[in-house]
Amino acid sequence: MNTKWDKNRHSNHNLGHQNKYGVLISLIAVFLSTITFNLAFANEGDLKSIDKIYHIYIEDRYIGAVSDEKKVDKMIEAKEKEASEQYKGYEIDADALVTIVPEKVFSYKPNDDETLKALNEQLEVQTDAYALEVNGTPVLYLKNKEDYEQTIKKLMLQYVPEEKLNAFEQLKDATENQSNQPLKENEKRIKDVFLSEDISGKETKVNPAKILTPDEAVQFIKTGSIEKQIYVVKEGDVLGKIAKEHGLTTKELLALNPGLTIDSLLQIGQEINVTVEKPLINVQVVYEILNTETMNFEKVIEKDPSMYKGEKKVIQEGSPGKKEVSYLVTEVNGEVTKKEVTNEKVLVEPVKHIEKVGTKVISSRGTGNFIWPTNGGYISSTMGSRWGSYHRGIDIARPSNYNIKASDNGVVTFAGWDGTYGNKIVINHNNGYITLYAHLSEIKVSVGQVVPQGSVIGKMGSTGNSTGIHLHFEVSKSGSLINPLAVLD
Repeated sequence: MNTKWDKNRHSNHNLGHQNKYGVLISLIAVFLSTITFNLAFANEGDLKSIDKIYHIYIEDRYIGAVSDEKKVDKMIEAKEKEASEQYKGYEIDADALVTIVPEKVFSYKPNDDETLKALNEQLEVQTDAYALEVNGTPVLYLKNKEDYEQTIKKLMLQYVPEEKLNAFEQLKDATENQSNQPLKENEKRIKDVFLSEDISGKETKVNPAKILTPDEAVQFIKTGSIEKQIYVVKEGDVLGKIAKEHGLTTKELLALNPGLTIDSLLQIGQEINVTVEKPLINVQVVYEILNTETMNFEKVIEKDPSMYKGEKKVIQEGSPGKKEVSYLVTEVNGEVTKKEVTNEKVLVEPVKHIEKVGTKVISSRGTGNFIWPTNGGYISSTMGSRWGSYHRGIDIARPSNYNIKASDNGVVTFAGWDGTYGNKIVINHNNGYITLYAHLSEIKVSVGQVVPQGSVIGKMGSTGNSTGIHLHFEVSKSGSLINPLAVLD
């Protein structure tokens, strides 16, 4: 125990507060007036009944009086011993805030037990500590300055990768300014790291129960509490309900629990972090970033009245460009709050994509004159009886290329798969004629599309019931099949 008082403790003990002297002066004045009054009427035997008592204060708070100051010493020693065993490694002090003021009184016996009990209950032990202050107000206490500095470092590491923070500190301490060192391609480098609030540390004394470890301090700074609040899922719980009950949005709840998604199936008994983060200190990081980015090419459409509507022709293939872009990105507690472009440099210019489209309106009515639907080729099978069945059209094989053309103007009424025909197209020429194209490998038109005579509608193939690559071609007039050779030019 650090004993500071003697019989004249009122004169040699520094109270530390101006108003405490006022209290003492008042007590002395009352005491002197009482003694003067009593002595005026007391006889010699009465003087022997004057007693000495001791008034006990904790700072400016009056606790009571005792008849023997040694009882106070003993109680404080016991309290210090108990605290020393509980908080090992700390130098415990229990009497720093205690003041004892002696007084002589006439026939007064204080209740020692009651005063000592009150003193024991209200007196807190103290130890040396280091207060972390935010904007001049202590918010938490650490063991020493080393723990204070470690707490600040650990807080920054919550939002900044350690290797980047170390690199920043090394460059900051170097003689050559880091801004003179150019960024490498796709590099991200810290330009500045700081705490948004005014942070300071100060030596103080505090109850050791209030002292936090650096890890506890970081948790407290981030959330306002030392421990995370955990919610245990019950039957009928959903994410939205849990979030609302704890003052969170579903998005905030998911951010607190990286393993959860909006589609996660909750399990009864599952533990979910519902700690509402209310940071006492905000970590602000400014990054320099150099990115190589793709520049999209411009798509230019040129209208051509000489081409039929729906026809397209690529004049120039587009290609993307490339550029270097420098950014300054500001993050607060890991969230991007600002992003600005500081410089752009074009490395490769993009090439425009130029495409011609036809504007000439196509008549949906046929001319009545049918052209050969392939680019050359020969008739590999005619219309009529074949292999015990009836062949409804002609087969054309071995053309110079596999493009299939509309034999006349018309409207596509079928474009798709049809059993033994395979991929099939049917065109209604709106003049009584209908043509059919079968066994295609690819279809290039859709139902409802108006097609001009000679336009490519598909590719020759061997789909469906086919023995090789060829086109099966049919023509009907007024609902009856006719021989295609009767109308083909």
